[in-house]
Amino acid sequence: MPGGIYECISLISERITANKDLLTELDREIGDSDHGINMARGFQAVMEKLTPEDTDIGATLKKAGMTLLSKVGGASGPLYGTAYMEAGKITAGKTELTPEDMKAVFEAAIAGIQKRGKAVEGEKTMLDAIIPASTAFSRRLYEGADMAGALDAACEAAREGVEYTKTIIATKGRASYLGERSIGHQDPGATSAMITLEAIRDYIKGK
Repeated sequence: MPGGIYECISLISERITANKDLLTELDREIGDSDHGINMARGFQAVMEKLTPEDTDIGATLKKAGMTLLSKVGGASGPLYGTAYMEAGKITAGKTELTPEDMKAVFEAAIAGIQKRGKAVEGEKTMLDAIIPASTAFSRRLYEGADMAGALDAACEAAREGVEYTKTIIATKGRASYLGERSIGHQDPGATSAMITLEAIRDYIKGK
């Protein structure tokens, strides 16, 4: 992965903001109607904290994570904030990431989300996009793909994971109050995770 963590997070912020209304509408159906609003506000705050001079990937991810933790409401702030901060721990001092580094980033982010949210795959959460994406990324690396190719597979798996959330009952968060009525609805957290991964993929391809 080439340098440019500022540019990468900037693209994530742009995509989240562009999809703010979609994410909010998805959350209106099964949550608090604020996922898109909160995520867009959080990333606006992140971009106010970061500068193009931020080249240490680990330090930048940590700064972004702390900002998301404090600025994004609901469950999303702690979960996304933790994911970014855990990824920052294992990339400290790096200005470029190898495919193996990215594999470790996936694993660290997932572990952080699971620990913070006490969730597992299959509960209609962001993990239903991120875990399949991580698995697909690792598999494609093993098969000899480069970073972009592995991220293509990760994004495809994340999109399939988002579709899968429509078929299952929510057992975490506010959506869990709906029980079986949550079936048929797409999880907003899984959707924002997919958007994030697609932004990372597109940034890498653009470089």
